Amino acid sequence: MVTTPLLPSDYLDLVSPLRAGADLRGRIEAVHPETADAATIVIRPGRGWRGHTAGQYVRIGVDVDGRRLWRAYSITSPTNRQDGRVTITVKAIPDGKVSNHLVRRAKPGTLVQLDQPTGDFVLPEAKPAKVLYLTAGSGITPVMGMLRDIDFDDVVMIHSAPQPQDVIFRDELHDLVAAKKLRLTEVHTDTDGVLDIARLDELVPDWAERETWACGPAGLLDAAEEFWSERGVRERLHTERFRPGIVAAGDGGEVTFSATGKTVEADGATPLLDIGEEAGVLMPSGCRMGICFGCVTPLKAGAVRDLRTGEITEAEPGVLIQTCVSAAAGPCDIER
Repeated sequence: MVTTPLLPSDYLDLVSPLRAGADLRGRIEAVHPETADAATIVIRPGRGWRGHTAGQYVRIGVDVDGRRLWRAYSITSPTNRQDGRVTITVKAIPDGKVSNHLVRRAKPGTLVQLDQPTGDFVLPEAKPAKVLYLTAGSGITPVMGMLRDIDFDDVVMIHSAPQPQDVIFRDELHDLVAAKKLRLTEVHTDTDGVLDIARLDELVPDWAERETWACGPAGLLDAAEEFWSERGVRERLHTERFRPGIVAAGDGGEVTFSATGKTVEADGATPLLDIGEEAGVLMPSGCRMGICFGCVTPLKAGAVRDLRTGEITEAEPGVLIQTCVSAAAGPCDIER
């Protein structure tokens, strides 16, 4: 009676939002710029945090302009950090609502929602004798978590970025080189051009003997998967994609979000998740890569196209779609 219409837990959230038993949250404690468009966010997670494995990512819910938006970011801190904090390193992308907010506007003291860490882009329990990291742009973030977590005897990294000042963690990487813990090749694409995967024979002659973790743009990963497969060592390559590759795009159509009464025009290449968020519809989401199924939503009418395979799904009773990897294939009605 005292707390109605709120619950006692609502008042506890004001006093101790990171307490055990509460919805999992984190408090931003610092924001450290890394480059002109990237920053490391230091977060103290609540007591329900179960810890992570190097290379995993975490879903973070951030309130931006009055709307809670969820995004997934790689964890860049080691697993044994003594102060209990974790870090994510975010690169602001053009028109990225959450990434720009975190890099340019996030302040210490801000509370964010958290999910438990997940992802299988991780190191094996048996320590490999030789390791190769192949990264580009913000693809270095999960790999940095690995570098900070475990010392390997023989580690090589090839990293691509437009210019030297765009290399995230550059000073730390060069400290590892100076300590002879890493052999690093930087490819500066503004002057050197895009990395030709065939150069691996020159840059890392024993690349086929190494367990390789690769993360970066789809073009780099597609080329790497083809290169490793052609040489019969595909099982040694482990990849992480931040966005699904678009195999086939259609003509789009009018999308109706029946629960909110909103109707918008959509092209055939933009995920319905993005279309809904842009229209102000509250859309569930997770990894945004078609892996976690956190965005699954009923398709009430019409048809959608899977951007990874080109497969068309038509509405019928009980049909669910992943909005992060599905685009309009003509007029459709999404139950949101």
